[in-house]
Amino acid sequence: MGNIAGVAIALVVGGPGAIFWMWVSALVGMCTKYHEGVLAIAYRRTLPDGSTRGGSMYIIENALGPRWRWLAVTFAVAGMFGTLCIMNANQLAEASVAIITPHSAGSWLSVAAQTVSMPQATFIRLLVGITLALITALVVLGGIRRIARVASVMVPFMVGIYFIAVVYILIDHYQQVPAALQSIFSEAFNLRAGFGALIGTALIGARRAALVNDAGVGTATIMHSESRNTSPVREGLVAMLGPGIDSGFVCTLTALALLVAGDFSGVDGVKGLEIAMQAFGNAIPYGEYILMLIVLCFGLSSLFSYSFYGNRCATYLFGERRARIHTWFFIITLILFAVVPLQAAVGLCDLLYAFMAIPTMITVLLLSNKVRSLTRSHFSH
Repeated sequence: MGNIAGVAIALVVGGPGAIFWMWVSALVGMCTKYHEGVLAIAYRRTLPDGSTRGGSMYIIENALGPRWRWLAVTFAVAGMFGTLCIMNANQLAEASVAIITPHSAGSWLSVAAQTVSMPQATFIRLLVGITLALITALVVLGGIRRIARVASVMVPFMVGIYFIAVVYILIDHYQQVPAALQSIFSEAFNLRAGFGALIGTALIGARRAALVNDAGVGTATIMHSESRNTSPVREGLVAMLGPGIDSGFVCTLTALALLVAGDFSGVDGVKGLEIAMQAFGNAIPYGEYILMLIVLCFGLSSLFSYSFYGNRCATYLFGERRARIHTWFFIITLILFAVVPLQAAVGLCDLLYAFMAIPTMITVLLLSNKVRSLTRSHFSH
C-alpha cells in the first residue's frame, strides 16, 4: 500500500523531489533494518513450548535491563495503536469510492444512502470498512499460520501483475521517462520556494518512506523475531533487503509510472490512490480496475500482518489471553478508519509511527556496539 498510495501522496504533497528523499531514506533504512534484524534474533525470548516472542520491547528488556522497561512499555503502547491499519483501510475505501461512484447513479447504493441520510461516498466507505472488518476477522482470528498461508497465496501473484502493468506504462511512455527522472533530481534541491520548502520536501519523502519500509519503526523486529533462522547476522542481511526493494526499486517504478501517465495539475488537498487509479486508467485499458484488484490484495495482506504486530505488543503488556481483546479492537477500528478523511489518517499515522520509532532508534543506537561485535564475529568465520 505504501508503494502505491504512499508514493502518490508524496508526489501530490511534496512533488517529484520527494521521491529523491525516499531514496535517501531507503539507504538509511537499510542500515537501520540490518540492526533491527540482528537484534530481533539476538534478544528474542523462547517459550517452553518452543515458540518465540520478540520485538523492540523484548530487545529493550533483555538487552538493556529492567531499568529501561519504561521504554519497552512505551514502544508496546505506541505499537498497539501505531499498527492499526489507518492508511490501508482509508485508501481501500478511497479506491472503492473512485471505482463505484461513476456507475452508481440510481442504483441501490444511492437509494440506501439517501434512506440513511448519508452522503453516498461516506456510505460506500462505511460498507467497505464493514467488509474489510469481516474478511480480516476470518483470517486474523486463526493466528499467524493462517495469516502466512493466505498472504503467501495472494501477494506473489499480485506482485507479478503489478510489475507487468508498471513496465507496460513505462515502455508505452518511454519518451517521457527521462524528463520524469530529471524532475525528481531537480525538484529535490529546488530552492525557488526557499530552504524551508526544501526541508519540507525532504521530510515528506522520509515520512512516506517510513510508511513503505517500516525501517527504524520497530515492526520489523516483531516479524523477524518469528524467523526460524538462528543467526542474528543472517537475519539482519535479509532484513536490510526490504528498504532497498521497497523504497528504492518499487517506489521508483511507481513514481515514474505516475509521473508519465498521471495528471497532478489542479489537485486540491491530499490525494493518494485516487490519483494512482486515474494514471493507470489513462495508460492501460481498464487500468483502474486492475490497480483496484492489486491494491485490494496488497491492502488485505497488510491488514493481516499488522494485526499480528499489534497483538504481539498487547501480549507483552497484558498477556496472551487478554491480547485477543486488541485483535477485536483492531478489527472494529477498520470501519472507523475507512470513513475518516485522508488528511486526518495521514497525520495520525505519522504521529503514531514517530512514537514507535523513538524507542526503537534509541535502542538501536545504544546496542550498535553489540551489532558490530556480532557482525565481526559472523564474517570472521
